[in-house]
Amino acid sequence: MPRDFAEAAGCRSDLVIGREDSFGAAREQLTRGGSVLLHGPAGIGKSTVLRTLAAEYARTARTVLRCSATESESHLPFLALADLLGPVLDEVSPVLPDAQRTALESALTGRGESTLQRDGLALRLAVLSALRALAVAGPALVVADDLQWLDPASAELLGFAARRLGDTPVRLLCAVRTEGPETQDAEYDRHLRASPPDTRAVRLGPLTRAQVSALLDERGYAGLHRATVRDIHRTSGGNPLFALELGRALAESPAAPRPGEPLPVPTSLRALVLSRLEMLSDEARRTLLVASAGARPTPALLHAAGRDDAEAETAQAAALGLLAPDPEGPTVRFAHPLISAALYAEAPAPERRAAHAALSTAASDPIERARHLALATTGTDPRVAARLAEAAALARDRGAPSVAASLGLLAARHTPADGTPGPDERRLTAAEDAITAGEPDLARDIAREVLTRATAPGERVRAWMVVIEAAGQAIGEVDAVFPQALADAGDDPRLLALVHYQLAWRSLVVQGDFAQGREDAAHAARLAARGGDRRTELLALAFQAQSETLMGHPDAAATIRRALEEPQDPRVACHHNGAGSSRFRWLVINDRLAEARTAVTALLREVRRRGMAESEVHYLRFLSETELHSGHCGRALELARESLTLARDAGIGEGAGVMQAALAEAAGGDPDRALELAREAVRRTEEDGDAVYLSRAMAALGHAQLVAGDAAAAAGTLRRVRELEAGAGITDPARGRWQGDLAEALVRTGEPAEAMDVIEVTRSHALRLGRGSVLAVLDRSEALVRAARGEHRAAVARLTSARERLAGLGFGLEEARAVFALAELHAERPGRAPEPASYDEAARLFRRCRALPWLRRVEAAVAARAAGPAPVPSAEPDGLAGLASMERQVAALVMEGATNREIAARLFVSVKTVEATLTRVYRKLGIRSRVDIVRLAAGRRPD
Repeated sequence: MPRDFAEAAGCRSDLVIGREDSFGAAREQLTRGGSVLLHGPAGIGKSTVLRTLAAEYARTARTVLRCSATESESHLPFLALADLLGPVLDEVSPVLPDAQRTALESALTGRGESTLQRDGLALRLAVLSALRALAVAGPALVVADDLQWLDPASAELLGFAARRLGDTPVRLLCAVRTEGPETQDAEYDRHLRASPPDTRAVRLGPLTRAQVSALLDERGYAGLHRATVRDIHRTSGGNPLFALELGRALAESPAAPRPGEPLPVPTSLRALVLSRLEMLSDEARRTLLVASAGARPTPALLHAAGRDDAEAETAQAAALGLLAPDPEGPTVRFAHPLISAALYAEAPAPERRAAHAALSTAASDPIERARHLALATTGTDPRVAARLAEAAALARDRGAPSVAASLGLLAARHTPADGTPGPDERRLTAAEDAITAGEPDLARDIAREVLTRATAPGERVRAWMVVIEAAGQAIGEVDAVFPQALADAGDDPRLLALVHYQLAWRSLVVQGDFAQGREDAAHAARLAARGGDRRTELLALAFQAQSETLMGHPDAAATIRRALEEPQDPRVACHHNGAGSSRFRWLVINDRLAEARTAVTALLREVRRRGMAESEVHYLRFLSETELHSGHCGRALELARESLTLARDAGIGEGAGVMQAALAEAAGGDPDRALELAREAVRRTEEDGDAVYLSRAMAALGHAQLVAGDAAAAAGTLRRVRELEAGAGITDPARGRWQGDLAEALVRTGEPAEAMDVIEVTRSHALRLGRGSVLAVLDRSEALVRAARGEHRAAVARLTSARERLAGLGFGLEEARAVFALAELHAERPGRAPEPASYDEAARLFRRCRALPWLRRVEAAVAARAAGPAPVPSAEPDGLAGLASMERQVAALVMEGATNREIAARLFVSVKTVEATLTRVYRKLGIRSRVDIVRLAAGRRPD
């Protein structure tokens, strides 16, 4: 291994990134007392995982034996054995039989002429006895890295002992390099056979793009464009060491690679992957260079590019392991993407240009031909620039905006300064394509470069708009841009319309002012109409319609119709801020779930066709929301996870994605995971200063807390949501649908009066706006209030009616919650036996929805009822008369001697809720402890 490459490997952090599943599997195996064999290709992170696991388990093992072999020392017999047992030789020698001790000391110290042939049995038994002796005093851990370089003698002895350890508390934690698939890797099989019978093999595979990004950030390479991170991921093949080396090369490079060019490959990686290149003929090497320059090289393409002996030359490269067969077709596929990148980087610039020149005529695709023509040309050339601009437009139409952005930058590079259109105009088009592709950092850098020299108002305002768009939900961070953009716009209505449209977003996101946002959007629409800018007019009308929908404004439906009038801009029509999106939101709020699902599915299909990454993230989230309302919790969870994965990968729309994922997890997944995601959503929206999504993130947190059984925390969180939305002028309860959760949490924490206030205020708005599903949920909540007051008949009537209306509207999960509440009400009616059929119906509905957390709550309720009702004190002490229902229940259970955890289980609330309720009980009764409650029950005065 070259020295600089070895140093890079040695300085890697012990932070395990992207290895949660592998690390967890290995940890579980070690915890059970088994052994682990980590395997995977060079640089995949085996040593990092091994070191981290070893450090964790060294704390519980009495003895830790370590060895790490190297290729250069693999010919030295017994070297690894000396590393393992040398430090403990004095400890184990006294307990070994004479023959074993003599053989082992001779092998480890080099004194004498011990060999496996002469002392084979004695040495084998000595190693086994030594490990057993060490384990007598406590568990032992053997850590061996790079088993492939173990000297044969040590490997044989360690394998002999490992196969015979049996129940001896000795665990092996080993790592071995394997390049091919497990089923074809004889080397891997050999090492597994030499391991203890209970060994678990854990293969480390490539990292995802998001994991590579996290790794680069952790190592200090955080300023890279997402497009660059994508190229690093592709070139490294997800190999963490290769990715870090590429990141280091980029950080040390004086200039970033030109668009379309492979990344710079450092000498360390070139030496690693190109060592076999010297065995190729010069002609075969040139053929591989052409293949590395092509996007999808085939033998036919290589022939068309002038490589007449392509088949024989690629066969020679395949024999050396540089190429691998492609099961999907005749494509010439490199064994690893890094080989292609290193080969290209190693070639002199004239040879690279010659390869691109040959491919510029050989390639059949016009986009590929234009790209190769650009990379074969130096300097400006209006003909080449025009070809590239045409190719960018074609890529845009094909739904490949990232490719269009790359081609647009190449077009700008080849455009003369006095060209028409000019180079900066083409750069701004490329920046707008980058926004569409979900690469806001690249777009922002392009726009800021243009602003350093542009003087034309149109170009400057257009660049400012890119800067604002690139900020996303963190629009407050670019506040200083707006005065400059307004100054550059002057009195041009087209340019002013662009600025006022973004001001509408600022009013909404930064200030949380829906009314001001609506006014700004309406003004932008009028300016755009006056200036003949239909695209901006449509966007502004869509924004106005969405604001009015969320505000409960009576003009919302009319504004949506205006936004849908012809002529339409196809890209605006399907954009997540366009009229289609506004109509979807209106359909959901008006309980038209089937129409909403059809609408958003069509929008999702169209943005995928166009490659609109950010819109795809949002529409996946919208579809998840629709499925959640419909009670399809499993499908909603899948969609939310997909949306969040895409959002994290692209770094766009993460706050909203995390929020929806939290709601989906609370309904159909893991409540603990829901709480974790909801807290992340709140943190993100607060950091971004996003007033629009902050209340929704808080509502998601409150809902997750309620599902997790922490009613007190849910009540506190949702009270803040109520304050935020009142301050923002949001009166439509169908926007966040949190009011029913707040009322339920207040009932469970003994605040029925406040719960009723929430219900009555919300009901007045819901009646005014005709929000049927909200009214039904409010009736369900009111039933809980009435039940807490002892009005059981009225409560049953409310719940029965709510259940029927929710079923009719298609809100499956809310219907199931109503049935569950009805079951609990029947079970708690004094003097009446529980009705198991009610719980059966609730379980059936939750099962149909795949609402696993709720189903578990039903099962817990059934189990608790089966255990028998809690004994009720024959007479309630006078001192408890002033307590609320929940407080009386908790106090009564304290009198029985129940612990806080037992009370939480009996009442289906969290321990925190019990603790908070007891605090209120102490305050109201003027006492200090549980003992005082018991004294009250006994009729004695507290001390």
